[in-house]
Amino acid sequence: MTQPTDIRGEHLRAALSLAASGVPVLPLRAGKAPFGNCRRCADNACGGRPNMKTPGPCTCPAPCHGWAAATTDPQVINAPTWARAWRDAATVAYHPGGAGLTVVDLDNPAAIAWARETLPATRTVPTTRGEHWLYLGAMPSANAVRPGVDIKSTMAYARWLGCGTGAIASLPDAVCALAASKPAPIRPVPQPLTVSAPAGGGECRHRTPAFLERGITMAEQRINGASSGVHNAVYRTFLAVLSTHGRCGCLTDAHIARLFTAAQAKGETARHCTDAWTNARIRLGL
Repeated sequence: MTQPTDIRGEHLRAALSLAASGVPVLPLRAGKAPFGNCRRCADNACGGRPNMKTPGPCTCPAPCHGWAAATTDPQVINAPTWARAWRDAATVAYHPGGAGLTVVDLDNPAAIAWARETLPATRTVPTTRGEHWLYLGAMPSANAVRPGVDIKSTMAYARWLGCGTGAIASLPDAVCALAASKPAPIRPVPQPLTVSAPAGGGECRHRTPAFLERGITMAEQRINGASSGVHNAVYRTFLAVLSTHGRCGCLTDAHIARLFTAAQAKGETARHCTDAWTNARIRLGL
């Protein structure tokens, strides 16, 4: 829904004020969501990704690439290409890492109690459900480092909810350790599936080493050869592999690791790989 002029102007003024102090800003839609790709960047043809966990080469002037759209340039913020975004914006967000900050996002009273017992006191900002604790210093972002606790810094955005209260402290080792000790994402492994042997008692052809090896090699080449829209190319490749080999149980951890490695070499994150694999399995009913 379009915002009233006074609210829209308030968002824009807040964004310009933050940018002037060196804080990269971007508009957010309702639901704390970034703006989707514009027509020029539809289906991530520019090489970007909707939530921009990994930035692509896109130089689109519209704020349609999540945290990577955040800027301190007032000419960009005031540009006509941003006007519609400010008209539809529900709030202002910022890129903490770009401002040299780390936000410890505490989502509930239990998380706040843990922080008060564990972390050094710093500037706090009330949120809808909890608090943001701000520290001076940037680090890799990480979600769910413990129940109700996310870390937002580089390659992430946070809502601007005011200056908060208290003196800001330097980023402590205890926060860095949270991200370092977070368990690695679990790579999906296909469940064993069985099919009836072909008539005549022959073995499933997908278990023939040459057939399977050729299929995995072609899938790696398809991913490696993607010059744009890498996320979609990875999904389509995973879908093709699973449609051919997903029901016979011939895929092994090593095969899946090869596909994930090829995707990550093109800039995909482990989470994107996991999501693409899971979505392909769901579509095929595996």
